[in-house]
This record gives sequence, structure tokens and C-alpha cells, in this order.
Amino acid sequence: MVSSHLSPAPVSAGLGLRRGLLDQLLAAAPGDFDFLECAPDNWIGVGGRLGEALEQLTSRAPLTCHGLSLSLGGVEPLDDTFLARTRRFLDRHQVALYSEHLSYCADDGHLYDLMPIPFTEEAVHHVAARIRQVQDALDRRIAVENVSYYAAPYQAMAEVDFVNAVLDEADCDLLLDVNNIYVNAINHGYDARGFLARMPSRRIASYHIAGHYDEADDLKIDTHGADVKEDVWTLLADAYRLHGVRPTLLERDFNFPPLAMLLTELGRIRDLQARATPRESAHG
Repeated sequence: MVSSHLSPAPVSAGLGLRRGLLDQLLAAAPGDFDFLECAPDNWIGVGGRLGEALEQLTSRAPLTCHGLSLSLGGVEPLDDTFLARTRRFLDRHQVALYSEHLSYCADDGHLYDLMPIPFTEEAVHHVAARIRQVQDALDRRIAVENVSYYAAPYQAMAEVDFVNAVLDEADCDLLLDVNNIYVNAINHGYDARGFLARMPSRRIASYHIAGHYDEADDLKIDTHGADVKEDVWTLLADAYRLHGVRPTLLERDFNFPPLAMLLTELGRIRDLQARATPRESAHG
């Protein structure tokens, strides 16, 4: 597995590299963000002005990648050509941290959504085998993200047990999405902190945090289009306390505010990290 690529520092706060933010990111001051994250699916083969902008930004800060279309839980064969192109993209931009969703998004064609996987032993074996295949193809450990879901598929085991079983059998890392834990806990009636406490610290490569929409007291929609809610900030602080500080990405996919407002949220991430880091060091 590759080891010479660029990783964000454990104490770091990053932003999603979205085309709607491109001009603001290019104009940002040094140190405004510690790293950027993009979906390689949207950037592979892109040239011209956009390609030049990507090169400029990746020369200033480490890049992480979060895939959208591997469909790890699907039944269609993995796309070897796409995996090869992804590996070249990751190598070119010195990407050490690549993640994908613990979901599926294709079934006789692309579904354009992240669909939940049934929580069964059979699914654990199926998904873990596909993750190992991806890791071999990319010559990297990858991380998988716990996803938000609304219509729960067949569940022979709890979500937390399913996630842990996949991680163990695949021997991969975890991108822990704190907002997804909160949204799922409300929508499906479980304890968010209890779920968080059962995540495996040693496998957590990074965190995501994002805003969501309050449809009702018992229904939250994971939108990535709003400010982060107070309860989610509290849960992120709990994650740092329980599992330690890791690179943390602020996800914003639409309804982009001025960059200064996003940098204020990055500042809050950094503040929580600073508060947690002395405890982590002392504990170590």
C-alpha cells in the first residue's frame, strides 16, 4: 500500500472542493483551510480552467477524496476501468485518504442516490469482499462512511453491529460522519452517543460534519445545505473525547454562504480540536 502521499494532519479542518465555491477557495488566504476534499468521480478527466484551478488548489493544501459511485453494496461487478482511472487520479494528486459510502448506488444502471444496505451477515461478507477488491485495485487502505438512511431495509442486526462487522472483515478504515449518526439516531430511535461510543477508535481515519434540515421533531434530512446544528457540534466534541482528534471536513454541497461564514464553522472545528488535544496527549 502507498505511504508517500499527503495526509492532512490529525488536528486539521477542511472544506469540500465544490465548483460553486471554486472562486472563493482560490481567493482564500493561506491557512484559511487545512485541506480540501473532492469527489474524484466529478474531476477525473477535467481539464481547461477547472483543471488548472484544481492543480492550483492541490498545490496549496492536501487533497482527500470521497467517492460517490463505486456502489460498494451493489451486486453489479465493480468497474475496473473506473478504479484504474481513480487510482491514477489519486496518485497524481498525492491523495492518501480515499473514502466511499457504505451503501449502493447502482442496480442495472445508476440510481443517483445512496441506498442503504440490508444489515445481514450475507451483506457483511459481500460488502467486505468488494472493499478488499477496491483496496487491492487502488493499492491503498480506504475508509468507508456510515451513511444516513430513511427507509430501513431488512435488519437482522443493528446498524452499529453491521458497521463494525464490515470494518473488521474488510480490514479497512472508517470515515465517521457525525451528522449522519445524529440524523439516523433521531429518525430510527436510537441513542447517538451510545452508537458513537461503539465505533472503533483505531479505525477512524477522519470525520465529516454537516448541516441538516429539521422536517419534524422525529425526522431529520441530511442535506449538506445548512449550518451545522448545535446538537451535532456537541456530538463532534463527544467524538473527539471518545476517539481522539482526526482530520475533520465541513461538508457544504449547496446554499453556499460567503466563504467567511464557512471559515467561522472551520474555526469552531479547530476550537473543539484544540480543547480535545491536550486531553488526548495527556491520556497518551
